[in-house]
Amino acid sequence: MRIELSNAFERLGNVLIYGTQKVYALDAGPEGPNHPNDKYFVVRKVANEQSWNVEQEMVIVVPIKNEKLKLLEGVITGIPHNCLIIVVSNSDRDDVDRFNMEKNVVENICHFSKRDFLIVHQKDPEIAELFESMGYADILGEDGLIRDGKSEGMLIGILLTQLLQKKYIGFIDSDNYFPGSIYEYVRIYSSIFSLSKSDYTMGRILWHSKPKAINSNILFSKWGRVSRLTNYYLNRLISLYTGFETDIIKTANAGEHCISMNLAMNMDFGAGFTVEPYNYINLFEKFGGVDKLTNQSDNGNKVVHIHQVESRNPHLHESKGNEHVNDMIDNSLGSIFHSLICPLELKKELIKELKKAKIILQNEMPVKRAVYKALGLFDLNKAKQKFDPDKFGHMLTTV
Repeated sequence: MRIELSNAFERLGNVLIYGTQKVYALDAGPEGPNHPNDKYFVVRKVANEQSWNVEQEMVIVVPIKNEKLKLLEGVITGIPHNCLIIVVSNSDRDDVDRFNMEKNVVENICHFSKRDFLIVHQKDPEIAELFESMGYADILGEDGLIRDGKSEGMLIGILLTQLLQKKYIGFIDSDNYFPGSIYEYVRIYSSIFSLSKSDYTMGRILWHSKPKAINSNILFSKWGRVSRLTNYYLNRLISLYTGFETDIIKTANAGEHCISMNLAMNMDFGAGFTVEPYNYINLFEKFGGVDKLTNQSDNGNKVVHIHQVESRNPHLHESKGNEHVNDMIDNSLGSIFHSLICPLELKKELIKELKKAKIILQNEMPVKRAVYKALGLFDLNKAKQKFDPDKFGHMLTTV
């Protein structure tokens, strides 16, 4: 891959947010002699061998809940071979066991492509025992099992990645219609980690476009309602601290993102649909240096690099309707509103925005979701003692 280096960034304390980077070639070819001026060139080559080396240390987590099986099949097909796939399902198991159907799809694809994978159900007692053993009780419901939610599934993926001693993790949504875009996203992940100068790195995908059929024509729209609003208010938050207006953030709701495990283990995660925008909020809280209550002194020397890369493939996913969109807006803006670093001025703007959109009523506040503390704060050794893939009833491995 040939990928542009960003010549613009915003800094909030020890958080560096780079401007959008573009992909100039999906395949840059094998390693070879560099041009003498390459080190000064704004477009960098990430050779195939570099990507392969990173991907051997990378897990791709696919959270899924009752999606079409053909979509899941396409997503698995698009993930580069060297990555370990972990599917975390919270699909129905009652009248029709959709999880068993998903397991069959993943097993079949990985058998014929000769690759390793793990698939777990979010409600497996064995998964709950891992978290319980390390003292991570907040993620457990009254039934002693993992709570429902995408964030909870992502935390399962992070914990399994840590137990498998991998260095990088990437997330891919399971409702994507284009397997080719999946391949590009993961190659962007490996390129980011190859080029990054920090072991505290996050990469986020800015979709090239979201195709929509309107009056028998295809419109390749750029922004949706949720991303437009969340991007704006996260940028407002930065502006209120720096004193300079900015539009640096373009990926507030990026479901496709990757994190170095050193960083992932030190991040808190918001529940519900807050999970993606809360990534930014939590990094500002912990590393931004703007609030003594939230900043962690032991992170003082760690510099977080956030890379935003625009894909070449369009992104076509399932449409969930207006109610789903409004719920995402409420969650996303609520994650900003309820942060300890959100200024009163911005809180008033957020309330006004949500009331204007009729997402909250006159006397209501934005929804407040739970926050799960960083996994690195808990006793991982206890989880390591419990972890044995062979004993997990729904963990299947093929070579």
